[in-house]
Amino acid sequence: MRAGTIRALARTQSSIALTENGSDWLLVNASPDILAQIRAQAALQPARAARDTGIAAVLLIDAQIDHVTGLLMLRERSTPLPLYATDEVHAELSGAFPLERLLSHYCGVESHRLGDEPLALPFFSQTQIEALAIASKAPPYSPHRHAGKRGDNIALSITNTINGQNAFYSPGLGSLDQDTLAAMQKADVLLVDGTFWTSDELVGLGFSDKHAEDMGHLPQSGPGGMIEVLDLLSARRKILIHINNTNPILREDSAERAILEEHGIEVAHDGMEIDL
Repeated sequence: MRAGTIRALARTQSSIALTENGSDWLLVNASPDILAQIRAQAALQPARAARDTGIAAVLLIDAQIDHVTGLLMLRERSTPLPLYATDEVHAELSGAFPLERLLSHYCGVESHRLGDEPLALPFFSQTQIEALAIASKAPPYSPHRHAGKRGDNIALSITNTINGQNAFYSPGLGSLDQDTLAAMQKADVLLVDGTFWTSDELVGLGFSDKHAEDMGHLPQSGPGGMIEVLDLLSARRKILIHINNTNPILREDSAERAILEEHGIEVAHDGMEIDL
């Protein structure tokens, strides 16, 4: 990739941002690449003040390092950062990985609990966001990594209440229960876990002794894999996100990418825009 000898795009780490008015954004997951992502997206730079971004609030789907460390780069706000997460994620970020306490010495955090009720945001009037508990894994640093709790990981169901269009977002998805599958079935746009192509991807490359499922991810290929799941669903767009740099689907001319194209499945890239 660095030598330019393969056909592939560079990508930053997994995040999305949602807006209705084009100036106030809900950032979903604050990746370590957040500064590069802000620089690359003019819409996130409204420049209403000397130090400003369009990020009006942050929502976390888990406490994984690649989803939370970007919070530190948002520390120079002039007001506390509204942070939406489950009780379990807030507990991780106040205990084992105390980012919320660190930020209290800078802008501070305005904590909001994600529960069973749709999210209420002052800058959204026609967007309904629901958090759905899913099966995945707590982060490796968590004291209950191997004894997961409901709320360690969530997916989002995002609905335009004017036209009824719905998106389902889940960068980590270890297995499917009936509630998760039902939410995916009603979605017009699916943004789902594309981390690994095979269960033993990291093992085969000598990078780890862990399989995809051990890390809370459903591989794309094989019986019961993500491709089989997506083939059963009628969404108009099916997009893989959170793709590990070992995954051959990142190569645009790979056999694996061709298989995805045959199944009508897209591979996410930086700057992708979706209009519900």
